[in-house]
Amino acid sequence: MAKKSKGPAYVLGVGLTKFIKPRGKVDYTELGYEAGVKALLDAHITYDDVDQGVACYCYGDSTCGQRVFYQFGMTSIPIYNVNNNCSTGSTGLHLARQMVGGGMADCVMVIGFEKMSPGSLKSNWDDRINPTGQFGGMMAATRGVSNGPFAAQMFGNAGREYMEKYGAKSEDFAEIARINHVHSVKNPYSQFHDVYTLEQIMSAPKVHEPLTKLQCCPTSDGGAAAIIVSQAFLDARPHLKEQAVLIAGQHLATDFPSTYDRSAINLMGFEMSRHAARTALQEAGVKVEDIKVVELHDCFSANEMITIDALELCPPGKAHEMVRNGDITYGGKLVINPSGGLISKGHPLGATGIAQCAELVWHMRGWANNRLVLGTTAALQHNLGLGGAVVVTVYKRADGKKSEAVLDEKIKQATGLGYNPATEARGFTKQQAEKVRSKTKKSDWAMADTDEKVLARF
Repeated sequence: MAKKSKGPAYVLGVGLTKFIKPRGKVDYTELGYEAGVKALLDAHITYDDVDQGVACYCYGDSTCGQRVFYQFGMTSIPIYNVNNNCSTGSTGLHLARQMVGGGMADCVMVIGFEKMSPGSLKSNWDDRINPTGQFGGMMAATRGVSNGPFAAQMFGNAGREYMEKYGAKSEDFAEIARINHVHSVKNPYSQFHDVYTLEQIMSAPKVHEPLTKLQCCPTSDGGAAAIIVSQAFLDARPHLKEQAVLIAGQHLATDFPSTYDRSAINLMGFEMSRHAARTALQEAGVKVEDIKVVELHDCFSANEMITIDALELCPPGKAHEMVRNGDITYGGKLVINPSGGLISKGHPLGATGIAQCAELVWHMRGWANNRLVLGTTAALQHNLGLGGAVVVTVYKRADGKKSEAVLDEKIKQATGLGYNPATEARGFTKQQAEKVRSKTKKSDWAMADTDEKVLARF
């Protein structure tokens, strides 16, 4: 059994950059800085209030985290660099919650960023054993190997097994992608805002049956940040309780022996996802039937299908029926990936989990007023990394209320950004940035020209 945190932890502020195609035009220092300034402004604090920092990224040299955090100030706080494959961002959030809940910190800043290369994911090290090599070996032994991207084969095979066992059709996977592309139109941070018909998705270039190109997430550059605080920190700022969102339940799980039981579905972490979800929901005191909005790890439409089942959002083997019935989008039983998901929003690995957190925080606050799921009392987040790790998180409002749409005018007054960040992907001024940097321990040398580059993009 996982030990419960000693004290509650809240998400007080969040910030995002737009997710963009990886073309080398924006560096990780800029992505982290932009997201961090926005989160600090949203939380109405300065970097001097931060006790510890967590940097989340997969591609980059050691201490990239310090390079990003030093731009806010050189306050000598502990800074941790986290890499846990695609679940890196949520792993950073989990670490922050452990710090706050365990009494080691009152305020932790988590920043995820990724500067990626175009094309499918590749290993950077060819002189040592690949940590996912056993996964690939099991795939080769059970399903064979094709010329498609490694991850697409793995998740595509899980989709094939779901078709064989439960009767799902190729159209069901395509429908998942169609819905996510539709959802992304209302998310200003999404890499893509294109809407497709089911036929267009199915006729797109085949990647690995049942997956076509439009059912696969892109590689992306992007940044995301969150401020995690304690009860004492929040009590000292009672005027911010309305925007604070409680991390009511959370669990990080790794693989079970079933991962290697020759099932393509289990190879993709089905059991650890189910275990993490049950544990997080139990801690939060929430029934899965009461969940109305979910952000889950749809790196491929096939993974959304099996994850709907793993999280027990449907009866066993019935995820495809939920899809067919329209029960994963507005007007159905619940809304999955209102952000557009990884498929359309994009997937900068280190930022993804924190971006999911930001989306759900905006829903719980009522700020995502152009895509809100009304009456939400709890939201569920699922972030998966092969190799493997999964983090499932349950969020509730700090004041215990249901989410209701908040007008933009009120939001403009409540946030330090001066606009609604849930519906507008805008920037900030130099004055706003200086307002949240350390007052006594900032370094122009550490900043270099990052602020100038970021402000120029706005």
